[in-house]
Amino acid sequence: MAGSVLGSYAVSVQELLVIDDLLSALAGIEGRYISIKRVRGKDGYVVFQIDSSMDLALQELTRRIFPLCEDFVLVSQFVESRSHFKNGLVNHALAAALRAFLLDYQAMVAQLEHQFRLGRLSVQGLWFFCQRMMSSLNALAVLVEKAISNNTSGSATLNLLQSQAKAMAGDSAVRSLLEKMAECASAAYLRMLERWVYEGVIDDPYGEFFIAENKSLQKESLTQDYDAKYWQQRYSLKDGIPTFLNNVAATILTTGKYLNVMRECGHNVQVSLSENSKLTSFGSNHQYLECIKSAYDFASGELLTLMKDKYDLIGKLRSLKRYLLLDQGDFLVHFMDIAREELTKKPEDISVEKLQSLVDIALRSTAAASDPSHEELTCCVERSSLLNKLTTLKDLDCAYSSDKLASADVDQPMTLTGLETFCLVYKIQWPLSLVISRKALTKYQLIFRLLFHCKHVSRQLCTAWQIQQGFRSVKILGTPILRSSILCRSMLKFVNSLLHYLTFEVLEPNWHLMHDRLETARSIDEVIQIHDFFLQKCLKECLLLLPELLVKVEKLKALCLQYATSIQLLIPSIDVANPEKTPKSGLSRSRIKRSQHRDQQLKLASENVVMSESILKFETEFNSELQSLVPTLSKSSQAEPYLTHLAQCILGVGIDQ
Repeated sequence: MAGSVLGSYAVSVQELLVIDDLLSALAGIEGRYISIKRVRGKDGYVVFQIDSSMDLALQELTRRIFPLCEDFVLVSQFVESRSHFKNGLVNHALAAALRAFLLDYQAMVAQLEHQFRLGRLSVQGLWFFCQRMMSSLNALAVLVEKAISNNTSGSATLNLLQSQAKAMAGDSAVRSLLEKMAECASAAYLRMLERWVYEGVIDDPYGEFFIAENKSLQKESLTQDYDAKYWQQRYSLKDGIPTFLNNVAATILTTGKYLNVMRECGHNVQVSLSENSKLTSFGSNHQYLECIKSAYDFASGELLTLMKDKYDLIGKLRSLKRYLLLDQGDFLVHFMDIAREELTKKPEDISVEKLQSLVDIALRSTAAASDPSHEELTCCVERSSLLNKLTTLKDLDCAYSSDKLASADVDQPMTLTGLETFCLVYKIQWPLSLVISRKALTKYQLIFRLLFHCKHVSRQLCTAWQIQQGFRSVKILGTPILRSSILCRSMLKFVNSLLHYLTFEVLEPNWHLMHDRLETARSIDEVIQIHDFFLQKCLKECLLLLPELLVKVEKLKALCLQYATSIQLLIPSIDVANPEKTPKSGLSRSRIKRSQHRDQQLKLASENVVMSESILKFETEFNSELQSLVPTLSKSSQAEPYLTHLAQCILGVGIDQ
């Protein structure tokens, strides 16, 4: 009988034989008259074929059942291939859910076989009973086919499940099945998500989670590297975020980052978990979104409290203002007095250790000694001028270039000294380095160098002014001494007006505005944003991001310095005896000698052609540069309104000719 052609039997016998083979085919096994042929080039794909001699009516009914058999084989092979953990936890969980479904399917086949053994099953009946499974298994086969062709895993598998479920909106039973598959497959993924938002831990052995960790980026880089990307790139979002988490992906990323910062600080963070806070599913009730929001609020609040209370963030920012923004005036004055000799050397000849000891002396000798943060203050000596330093910082929102500065012909000193290159450094520890990073500290230092040099220019002009006070008795209006006194006063007014603008029109109001905003900040990212905005605004309003204006200001400062130096060289200093120390018996004689000596010096000074020409030259150049600055300020103030304050400060500084 086995060797006979199926068509040689009676139709009733053919039906019995084909039912027996169909029951085997439903289990993915070849029969005597039904064969399985594998599709070339498609692993896991098969087609079932029937003996062509069979009755045509039976053939038609049999072929209707074949798609169910083929779908079963495809899904079964997917389950076997994806049951290994190397394919990822999501695929493993999906395979387990599919296996559970196939068990129900196989139970149905076993029941049909039992009916067949009892003689109660026809091909028509078999087709009828298979209807219940046809659409469900076909939907799973379509799902599996797409998963195989795209080699999906992790988020991609979850997205595929969701999209397939939505596509079955017209078939509630199939849609419910696919949603159940998605829920089972997402369980492992939600456990990863739960560990991240509640512990800050990436538990992702097979690279399925949508957050990546770059372990090569260390927190120490924040204080060492100007372009450190630790906070932006240590943890980052991958491509292929699950669609149900798209809108909260950034929140999830930030939550885990905050928890990681606290863990790196040795701060034990314990999120109290309740049944309602467990991420068990991503159903339509959106309970998982509430859990994520609660986790974010907790992590954000805890880290902000830690930074403000334990690590005294506001106190550190206040110390930076005190020292690098020159709010501690007595410290600076004392330091400039005792470090004058060392600061006049070339940068390569300066002993940084000696400067550091002088900084320490100045700190201990002034009101700064009561500030516990003063111990974090050190110093350094740069190797380039402020303008050249700005050309190296390519990320600043300005248009500095070496070529433009070279063509600007800035009258910088032929040889740089410590007065142009000295800078303070503030030691910042983790986690405050998140806010006060190397980049932020560099911006503070740029402002410090501008202020420090302005202070130096002002002090030099004051010295020149004091020297000239010995000539107040000169009555001749046209003498170089008088012109020099007026010029010196104008230069002082310019430099002090500039300092007043920088300190009281820019730094003070902006710092207080930042302080007020920090008091209401709700996350560390908001703190970083507020602080960065403060620094960028200060750099811009201090002219450091406006090359055209800064170059002009630097030229004016250079002229002031050259003038002050020339005065100290050209005008002889007058040693006026102190009357209180002169004995009464020799008082008249001392006055006579002193008067004669001074008259002689005045005559020499007033007749000094070199001095007359120098003062006239400085006067002309200073007035010219100052007059060219005013229209530039007026033009720029249309786009930058804050420059109106600077224009008002320096208005009227020019000399009446």
